Amino acid sequence: MNGNDLDFEAPLRELGRKISELESFQANKGYDLEEPISRLQDQLNRTAREIFSNLTPWQKVQVARHLERPTTADYIDQICTDFVELRGDRAFRDDRAVICGFAKLDDRPVMVIGQQRGRNTKERLTCNWGMAHPEGFRKAHHKMKLAERFGLPILTLIDTAGAYPGIGAEERGQAHAIAENLLCMLGLRVPVVAVVIGEGGSGGALALALGNRLLMLEHSIFSVISPEGCSSILFRTADKRAQAAEALKLTAQDLHELGIIDEIIPEPLPAAHWDQKTTVQAVKEAVCRHFDELQGASPEELVADRRTKYLSIGMFLEEDEHNPLPPGYDKAAQ
Repeated sequence: MNGNDLDFEAPLRELGRKISELESFQANKGYDLEEPISRLQDQLNRTAREIFSNLTPWQKVQVARHLERPTTADYIDQICTDFVELRGDRAFRDDRAVICGFAKLDDRPVMVIGQQRGRNTKERLTCNWGMAHPEGFRKAHHKMKLAERFGLPILTLIDTAGAYPGIGAEERGQAHAIAENLLCMLGLRVPVVAVVIGEGGSGGALALALGNRLLMLEHSIFSVISPEGCSSILFRTADKRAQAAEALKLTAQDLHELGIIDEIIPEPLPAAHWDQKTTVQAVKEAVCRHFDELQGASPEELVADRRTKYLSIGMFLEEDEHNPLPPGYDKAAQ
C-alpha cells in the first residue's frame, strides 16, 4: 500500500496493515498465526469484492487513472519477448508518449504499439503523461503500415487522457495525424486487437482503437471527453465531475452493454494496481485468444469486419411508407 491509494480503499488498507503486522510477528516470534491471518485475508477479499463490484463511474475513473496500474512498458516487459523498439516519425522527432516495436507473444510475432504514461515522475515528464503529440501518432501510423507490409498482427495498448492539446501540437497537425491513423486502421489487412488498459481519452485513444477486437480491463474507462471537461462545459464547473461520469457511460460495463467493445477482461481483486502480474497475464491470455480467432481470416475479411464493426456503431433506422424496416427487425428490442 502507498500514498496513491484511494479514499474508498481505506478499509482494505487497514486490513492489509493488520495482516502485515501478524505476518511480521509470526516471522519474528515464531508463533503460529496462520489461522487469524487466513481469517483476515478472507475478510479482505470479501470487503474488496463488495467495494469494487459497486464502484460508481467516477470511482472507476479514479481506479483507471491510478498511478500504480501496469503501464504499456510493464506489459511489454512481462508478456513480450524479443522486443525491438522502433522510434521516430520520419518527420520531426521521437515522441516517448508512444512505444512501438516488434515483439513475440509466445511464438507469435507481432507489432506492439502502446501509449506510455510513465512509471515515475521522471518517466511521466519524458512521456508527457501519455498525451501524444502528432509525431507520436505518425510514429504509430508508420509502424502499423510496416506491420502490414510484413503480415504481422498488431496489438495496441491504450492508456491516455487524450492527445496533447498544446499550440505546437496543433501547429504540427494534431487533428490531421489522428485522422490519418483512423483511416489507416480501417484499411489494415492484418489482425488488430486493441486493449484499453487504463484511461481511454477522446481522439488520442481512438487513434489506436480501431481494431478487429476492442477489449477493456474491468476498471478501465473509454470516453469522448474527461468527466472534468464535460462538467466544465455543461455546468461551468468541474465540481460535477461525478455526475458527468455517470452520464458519459464511460465504464467497460456500459460500453460492453452498448456493443462498443467486444470483451471485458476481469481484474484481480481488488484491482490491477494491487496485482500487476496477474493483470498482465490476464490481458495476454485474452489477446492471444482473439488473435487465434482472427488467424484464419483473409485480409479482405479482416478489413470488412473492421469497417462493419465501427461504421455500424450509432446506426439507427427510421420507418416510413417509403423506407420500411427490414424483415426480422425487432423494433421493440431497439
